[in-house]
Parts: sequence; C-alpha cells; structure tokens
Amino acid sequence: MFAKFAGVAALAATALTTSLSFTAPAQAEEMKTLNFGIISTESTQNLKSVWDPFLADMQTKLGMEVKAFFAPDYAGVIEAMRFDKVDVAWFGNKSAMEAVDRAGGEVFVQTVDVTGNPGYWSLLLTHKDSKLNKLEDVLGCKKDLAFGNGDPNSTSGFLVPSYYVFAQNNVDPKNCYKTVRSANHETNALAVANKQVDFATNNTESLSRVKENNPKAFENLKIIWQSPLIPADPILYRKNLADETKAQLKAFFLGYGRLGTDVAKEKQILEALQWAPFRDSSNAQLYPIRQLQLFRDKVKLQGDDRMEKGEKTAKIDSIDAKLATLKVLSTN
Repeated sequence: MFAKFAGVAALAATALTTSLSFTAPAQAEEMKTLNFGIISTESTQNLKSVWDPFLADMQTKLGMEVKAFFAPDYAGVIEAMRFDKVDVAWFGNKSAMEAVDRAGGEVFVQTVDVTGNPGYWSLLLTHKDSKLNKLEDVLGCKKDLAFGNGDPNSTSGFLVPSYYVFAQNNVDPKNCYKTVRSANHETNALAVANKQVDFATNNTESLSRVKENNPKAFENLKIIWQSPLIPADPILYRKNLADETKAQLKAFFLGYGRLGTDVAKEKQILEALQWAPFRDSSNAQLYPIRQLQLFRDKVKLQGDDRMEKGEKTAKIDSIDAKLATLKVLSTN
C-alpha cells in the first residue's frame, strides 16, 4: 500500500515540478479560463454546494479562472466538450466512454470513494411499503408498474441495469412497464420516495447523498437489487489541450489532499464530494464498460428475430472480435 501511495505521490510531484517550470505569462496567454463540466446527477444547487470549494482551490492553484459548466443531462456536457466549450469534466464511466469516442476526451485521473471502496454499485429502489421486494418482482411484465430509468449516458442509472437487469432477463422496459421515464439519480430517488414511480435506478454514492440532503425521503426507500462493482468515476480533459495545461491539471488532481500545507482542508472538501484523494488513470479504465456495452449489444442482436441471418451473424462476429481485443487489452 505504501509503495502504491509513494508511486502516485512521486508522479504528482514530477508533474507538479514540470508544470512549475513554465512561466506564468506563457500559460496565461495560452489559457485564461478553464471550463469544468459536471454531470447532472442531482440538482445544480446541490452540486454547486459541494463543487464550488474544490473549483475555487483549482482556480487558486492553477492561476486561471475556473468556471463550472452544468447541463440538464449528461449529453450536454459531452457535447460541450466536443465543441471545446468544456475543458475538463467529471463523468461516469458510460458518459466518459462517449466523451472519449465522440468528444475528444481523455481519462487522466480517477475518483476514489471516501470509505475506501474500489468503486460503487448500481441499485434498484422501491418505496419501503412497496410489495416489490426482489428483482424477480419487477420482471413479470404485467404492465402495471411505473419505472424510473436513468439518463441514457449514465453508467449506474442506465447501462449497468440495462444489461444485468433487463438484457440478461430478456426484458424490454418499454414493452414491459406501464410508463418509463428517464431522470437523474436524485430525481428518481425522490420519485420513488413520493410514490410517483414504483421503482427506479440509482447508485450507492447517490443514495448516500440523498440520506444526507433529504433524510425523510431516504427513510422511505428500500433496495431490491444491487449490481456487481462499477469502477470509480473518471475525470477527463480534452486531448487537444496544451501539454503544459495537461501537466498542471494532473499535478493539481494527484496532489490535492496529498501534498502541500492544506492537506487536511482539501480532504474535507473531497469528503463533501464523497471522495478520497484521486489516483492516476487512463482510458484503459473504460475497458470493462466497453465490454459491458458490447455484451448488451450482442444479447440484443441474438434476440432480434427480424434481422436477416447473415447480417446478424456478421454483426455478432464483429462484436466477438472487439470483445476478444478488449480481453487482451484488459489483461496487459
């Protein structure tokens, strides 16, 4: 453990030394304002309350203005990065994959759960008084249930339950339930607590935030399903940022809560975000999510009886080839 920490600290120190070798005027000419994208897991007001102190520290240490960028859905942050309106962003793994593929994003660090968990878990929630008590209770497709799905670019709110809950059980939510609506984690949790939907997706990190911000609503919730572990969230920057800026950003994130005279204060700021100090990462952390997406696509193809056999076989073979490549990459 100490060796791992020492390696991360050394990397942060190296990046910090590198970034400090650049003159302030040159950096100011290259970039005066940095726009930081924040995905809409809950209300903007709640997000601002925990993000503002962190972004204020970033602004001070980088010596440039740092502006928060909020959008009503995950796609808004992805598109903003695509058109260079967002320079750095916090994403979930699924939205990060979209940002890498479509918006020129690159993973450079990963969040770490404040309790030491190596990741988090997707959940299905129902009201505490609901007759729904286990996963099987929502798979009968009697078309009498209202379902609160997650944002289509959410890992825990959409991709993970799409595969583990629905694809593996040959269930299409649109054909199975009375109504299906998509919303962020906080909105879905409150909808369940207020009996506006019968069940909804969520995750362990968001549920902790609900417990803190709305304890009365939290008391009305129960968990009926929990997914396998999901890797912790990545932070991305634009690949086309100047190398100097990338070095400074990496130094800031890897040093935050570890190096300097304000470590205790910085750890408190991270704890409000439910995180411990960040760790180094890369696009490789998305390999398991890519595998999950491909598995889901394969299951969907296998169940499609309308597609011509030759076309279906070709598409499945293509997915199998991609999965084989990812398996090799994941073990290296």
